[in-house]
Amino acid sequence: MEAALDELMAALRCLPGVGNKSARRMALHLLERDRAGARRLARALEVAAETIGHCSVCRTLTAAMTCSRCLDPDRDVGVICVVETPGDVLAIEAATDFRGQFHVLLGRLSPLDGIGPEELGLDRLEARLRDAPIRELILATNASVEGEVTAHYIAEMAARHGVRATRIAQGVPAGGELEYLDAGTLTHALSGRRDY
Repeated sequence: MEAALDELMAALRCLPGVGNKSARRMALHLLERDRAGARRLARALEVAAETIGHCSVCRTLTAAMTCSRCLDPDRDVGVICVVETPGDVLAIEAATDFRGQFHVLLGRLSPLDGIGPEELGLDRLEARLRDAPIRELILATNASVEGEVTAHYIAEMAARHGVRATRIAQGVPAGGELEYLDAGTLTHALSGRRDY
């Protein structure tokens, strides 16, 4: 193979879930069938890599110093939803009518991987708890062991500031059948039950 094609396939493999075969298929598609799409993709990646950074308030991805969500006067500044990634922000925005603020951790506590409170910028979240009129922190970290530890750590931080901490419900998905769920999901569903 040509060096340029090898480099393109290697570059595509940096994407999550893309292995050798997928990278080869994508590269060949772009070069054989969609050269205009390849050029558009290259330009979009270049612009995004050069202009998009993290919001100075919530840490989501934005091309501005402060994202539009943090600047939106119609959002409830007293409620902050804490998530692990900017992708979580997009998922919540697409699926719900949540109108509060966000705080993006850009990860979760994982001492074995060297990720502690400093790496997650929890000092910035604590400053928001101290300086803003926050009533509630919604903990929307993932249901992994690290996500639960992170949620617990942040709940204790919120308690020190007299802020209510709530956890998103986790358990049986709509339309899910109990016999096909794993034990952890069923345990969460039973322990997080509510009045009907």
